[in-house]
Amino acid sequence: MYRYLKLKEEGPVARLTLDRPDRRNALSLDVMGEVIHALTNLPDNTQVVVLGGEGPAFSAGHDLAEMLDRDVGFYRGLFDVCTRMMETIHRIPQPVIARVHGPAYAAGCQLVASCDLAVASETATFATPGVKIGLFCSTPMVPISRAVGRKRAMEMLLTGEPIDAHTAARWGLVNRVVPPAALDEEIDRLVAQITRYSPLVIGIGKEAFYSQIELDEHRAYDLTKAVMASNARMADAQEGMGAFIDKREPRWPGR
Repeated sequence: MYRYLKLKEEGPVARLTLDRPDRRNALSLDVMGEVIHALTNLPDNTQVVVLGGEGPAFSAGHDLAEMLDRDVGFYRGLFDVCTRMMETIHRIPQPVIARVHGPAYAAGCQLVASCDLAVASETATFATPGVKIGLFCSTPMVPISRAVGRKRAMEMLLTGEPIDAHTAARWGLVNRVVPPAALDEEIDRLVAQITRYSPLVIGIGKEAFYSQIELDEHRAYDLTKAVMASNARMADAQEGMGAFIDKREPRWPGR
């Protein structure tokens, strides 16, 4: 179905793998288009997406060979598509987990920061090295600065130097770091936790999270109290609260 992307469906899990190892999974227009298509056409029973990369790297970022000697219209279109891919991750109801086994640089690092969760191997590294080639990582800075904070983001952006996986975890860029052999086991553990719960409620919560995160406190409460009031009336919430009181496992009507 795809040229540069593998899609494997395993029950409630969709595993997307960037499959351009000879180019270190560079994010060309074609690659990003395939990711957008896959994310917006998931099977109805998908509850979690795991996004990884084939070969030695997670992703080296944009395809520089594609970017030489182009006009400004091409560049605007390229970064429009990249932005759409990152925003699609936030807009779909399913949580997206980055499976980071190797280097995630520039737009590849942006992709990790845009995912809802990220699990990294100890062999993974992260960098925004655009400054070294005269192309500042301006769009990657958007999710990265929101994940790691201003000073740490600026250090990555201004120096272009990579950080290791444990540093990325301390800074908040990834959730967990494990030995390479334990990467899939750790991701499966997260998947098992998430798929226990109502997919409908997970989707509501994810949408509310990204809607409130940049608001001031008062407006964030205005939004989330309305979301919770609506959620509380739903069948899944009524079932979950009743099951807790009855000391039994819930049976989600929305599943």
